[in-house]
Amino acid sequence: MSSTRSHASPASPHRLGNLAVVAVLVGLAILAGYAQTTAIGWPDPGARRWLAAGVAGCLYVLACTWMFALRRKAAQLALAATARGKIDAPGKDILVAYASQSGSTAQLAEKTTESLRAGGMHVELCSLQELDLQRLQRCRRALFLVSTTGEGDAPDMAAGFVDSVMRSPLALDHLGYAVLALGDSEYVNYCSFGHAVEQWLQRSGAKRLFDMIDVDDGDDGALRHWQYRLGQLSGCSDLPDWQEPRYARWLLSERRLVNPGSLGDPCFHLALQPLDAADLAWQAGDIVEIGPENAAASVEAWLARHRLDGDAMVKLRRKPLTLRELASRSSLVLDVAGKDAQQIADALVPLPHRDYSIASIPADGKLELLLRQWRRADGSLGLGTGWLTEYAPLGAEVRARVRANATFHAPDADVPVILIGNGTGIASLRAMLRQRIAEGRFRNWLIFGERNADRDFHYAEEIVGWKDSGRIERLDLAFSRDQPERIHVQHRLQAAAADLRRWLADGAIIHVCGSSQGMAPGVDATLRHILGDEGVHALTASARYRRDVY
Repeated sequence: MSSTRSHASPASPHRLGNLAVVAVLVGLAILAGYAQTTAIGWPDPGARRWLAAGVAGCLYVLACTWMFALRRKAAQLALAATARGKIDAPGKDILVAYASQSGSTAQLAEKTTESLRAGGMHVELCSLQELDLQRLQRCRRALFLVSTTGEGDAPDMAAGFVDSVMRSPLALDHLGYAVLALGDSEYVNYCSFGHAVEQWLQRSGAKRLFDMIDVDDGDDGALRHWQYRLGQLSGCSDLPDWQEPRYARWLLSERRLVNPGSLGDPCFHLALQPLDAADLAWQAGDIVEIGPENAAASVEAWLARHRLDGDAMVKLRRKPLTLRELASRSSLVLDVAGKDAQQIADALVPLPHRDYSIASIPADGKLELLLRQWRRADGSLGLGTGWLTEYAPLGAEVRARVRANATFHAPDADVPVILIGNGTGIASLRAMLRQRIAEGRFRNWLIFGERNADRDFHYAEEIVGWKDSGRIERLDLAFSRDQPERIHVQHRLQAAAADLRRWLADGAIIHVCGSSQGMAPGVDATLRHILGDEGVHALTASARYRRDVY
């Protein structure tokens, strides 16, 4: 805002430059006149004094103008530096604040702090009891881990914060935040204090770093999702899991490239078949956690570099396996000097899991995925996408398990849904459409965006078939590179503002899935432009605005 005001100042640099030029020209004219009068012997000393005073005055104006321009330029540079500082200030600094009744939330806050610090962040840890208004206003990013006690009450330690800070909205538009809400669904007002903190932050203008996560009675899946978000926040996706996942056994049965020639990175459709049919159990919107493995060549190179016998038998929780097998699913950043095979096995840290949206429903008889390859700065493939799209051979066993994502499930009632997504975000939306169509619910509106229609319209034949048969009531597509101007899903949404209001008046629920960097903020800003902040807050509070962004 301050930089905008500086542009509105009447004394712009261009005007100052013009004034300086005028002063110089006037001064030169006076000097020329003075020289002429001297040459012709003008005898009047008073005239000469006036001419000298004029010259001095013009030079003074020139000097003042020049100094003012320099000071103004310095102020602009300082202002720009301040603006950059405001953008960059969050850096690696973050506040972790908690409200705990029994101590379990405090322990989670400590684990959160440890994980963020392991990712290179500078973390300040405090309870809500210690968090006052001044401390909060100085903060640029904050994580709130809060439990709910009794019938929806705040923990005792948060009472002062509720009374003194949360009693009315504040000016917190500088703050990025996220909330981990802990509770027990056996109580009527489940996680209500966490929801109250979220709503207060929203009304105070704070911006979500990622969506709130509810934890039902210490649910391990929700906590792993929180960990996943911490990895994204710190920029370190290899943070070790707090608890080792218990994976089921699946087979990689399908893999095909779906966007040959795309301007983007390669995308693959994959299918996993469970060894136990009982594992075919999830709802549209749920997540699958994959236990990735290192490329076989990387494991062999590590064994050779340290002169280790990959066939040496070791034990992991009393289960025998080879050192090679264990290394394939472990981080290979390890000092092995002076250690025997079992000591190395004991020191190896399991690779962290990877989360992916499920693109199918159990009735399909397989778990389908749509993954885009990701590469590190050195050009090597990412851990999860590299394993699934290239390194694992077809028929290979894949360790995986499903995690419920209840806040993104399709509605139980027969109400309209508006599905908005881009890129591989279509995976979860496709599963939702398959589930609703199987239930005979056809009031579906899909808004999907990608680069080019001829290369990047994932599941195009299926989606267009649903539209032609009336199973999708409305379909809006945004292919950004198919015309000179960039068109994205938020532009399609803005153009359909009147229809959006009508669908919402009919009880529609919005689901957004895809990129958290461009698409999701753009959609959110468009919704606020159409509905207003209070309208979006009302949708969020009533669980009619649901997001799964990454």
